[in-house]
This record gives sequence, C-alpha cells and structure tokens, in this order.
Amino acid sequence: MKFLVIQQKMIGDVLTSTIICENLRHLYPDGEIHFIANESTLPVLQNNPDIDKIITFKNEHRTNKRALYRFLKKIKKERYDAVIDAYGKLESNLMTYFSGAKYKISHHKWYTQWLYTDTVEENLHPNKSLPLAVENRLQLLNPLLGHKNQFQTRPKIYLSQSEVDSASTKIDRVRTYRGQKIVMISILGSSNLKTYPAEYMAKVIDTIADNTRVRLLFNYIPSQEKEARTIFDKCKPTTREKVAFDFYAPSLRDFIVLLSQCNALIGNEGGAVNMAKALNVPTFCIFSPFIIKGAWHNETGKEHHGEHLKDYRPELFTGLNKKDIKENIATLYQAFEPDLFKINLVDFLDTYCKE
Repeated sequence: MKFLVIQQKMIGDVLTSTIICENLRHLYPDGEIHFIANESTLPVLQNNPDIDKIITFKNEHRTNKRALYRFLKKIKKERYDAVIDAYGKLESNLMTYFSGAKYKISHHKWYTQWLYTDTVEENLHPNKSLPLAVENRLQLLNPLLGHKNQFQTRPKIYLSQSEVDSASTKIDRVRTYRGQKIVMISILGSSNLKTYPAEYMAKVIDTIADNTRVRLLFNYIPSQEKEARTIFDKCKPTTREKVAFDFYAPSLRDFIVLLSQCNALIGNEGGAVNMAKALNVPTFCIFSPFIIKGAWHNETGKEHHGEHLKDYRPELFTGLNKKDIKENIATLYQAFEPDLFKINLVDFLDTYCKE
C-alpha cells in the first residue's frame, strides 16, 4: 500500500506525527510512506527510515492559488491508497480530496466529515500514561489497523554519525573543563503566550547555576538576541559566567544535533522540548498557563518533568475558558513564581546534572 501522512504547523506537531509513520512501517513493512510538512519543520524528519518521501508544503502554496493547484495535481498523480490527515485544516482537506485515495482518515469535524471515509473523535481528557497529542494521532490508525495493536508511542529523531561527531567536537570547545555537563536553556517560547517571564526565567537559570557546575547554552536565533540578552542581564554575575551566550546553532538541524550532546534541556515547553525527548535528552519544562499539560506530557517517564501553574494554583483557573486564559496570560504567568517548583528543579538537577 501507498500511504500519505499530512501534518503541517509547528515542529512539535510534525515530530509527534512521525509515530504514525513508524507504526505504518511496522505493520506494512513493504508499504510506501510519504509525509507532507511545512518547509520550516523538515529538519526533524531528516534521515527518518519510516518516511520514504518528504513532500514540502511551501509558503507559495499558501499564498498563490496557481501554485497550490499545481501542488494538488502532483498529489493526485501519486495515486495513494490511504491518506491520514493529522492536520485537519483547509489545506490538508484539499490535499486529501485531490488524492483520490480509497481510505481518507482524519479527526471528526462535522463540517468536513463528508471529505473522509473514516473520522475519529479526538479524546479531550488527558491521562497519565500517554500525552493527548500522541494518543489522538495513534487513533487515526484505527480504521486501518483496528483497536488491538500495540503501538510505538515515542517520536524519534535520527542523526548520522558524522553529525554526532561534529556536534561532539563543537560542544567540547565550549566546555570550561573536560567532562563538564552541558544544559540547554529553552529561554523563549514560540510566542508571548508561551514564554515564561524574563525575570522568572533568570531566577530559574540562577538556581541551575547555584546548584551545579554545568555550562549553560541558550536556545535562541540571531533575531531573538535582544530578548535573550534581557534574560542574561537579569541573571546573577556568577550565573552569567557559566553561560556561553554567543554559542548558538545557525540552523534548526544544527540545533538538533547540538541538543543531542546536552545532558538536559530546561525551560519553556515547546518544540525544543519535543526534540529533546525524541533524542532521549532529559527535560524539565515550564508549561504556559494557556497549554493543557496532558496534551504534551505524561507522568510515566521520570526523565521528563513538566511544571504547570494549575498544579499549584488550580483555583486561578476556575471558570476560565481558553479565551479567558489567553486574555489573562500575563496575570497567570505572574502567579507562576519559580519558588513554586524550585524543589522539583533541584531534584532534577541532582539526578541529571550533577557530576
């Protein structure tokens, strides 16, 4: 069989949807699996043995109707047997329709269900064993595989040995002594809605520096240097001495490879955390009040720790819907003081970052 998996949007979404491909490969070893993703997310798919062809959805396909039509015609020529649309928006609706596949599968929405041969209701209630983001993607396989399959549930990123060797050499250069542990700090979220306040993040970094001898790297790109510098300047002088501020990856793939050589990632929950998990790098992440913790985090893996304001101040969320939380994000973030989870952070550091 020939399969098409569609997942646009953010890095975490794309990476999580690779588990669909892994499970298809396991059950259809001779099948052909294609994956459509946005151009900016392709580095997390590189070298994945469960994807035979990566199809890039470019910005021009979104902004130019003729380019989109040409793209859709190419999809039609592939003659897929099954399309699994994990994105479920207009663009992927069109791709699914044009594919002409026998099986067209997506999550249930009343206004698009006519496009699909099978739709699956999303689970909205987190459980401790599996993040909702994973569970809901695996459910898309039920129409093809049934409900009794033992699924692979952890996304993976695949690196070449040459990439690992190169990153190891670069990391060695930034150490202040041989064998020093390295911690990546996810200092900024993908938006203000998902970014821990600068003064609080500085206190988190101070706690790391006070309790370990690690070398600290900041995850930011050149256009974010001003925001990163603001956090750096709020840290204690003794902390700043442990930060290799000007050491950063020039591309997403470079960041992924460097991250693979770190002993832990700490900071804002988001794409960097998802990549660290896929690389088996321990994580301590701070969730935005706007995000449902159970959507991206489960409690079964001790090497990955998640903190959410709702864990400590559930009364602040009483009567608030998603829109209310978004409108009150600054107030909620201010209530999410670092002291609330300081003990947990120190315990994490003792486990993964002490020499």
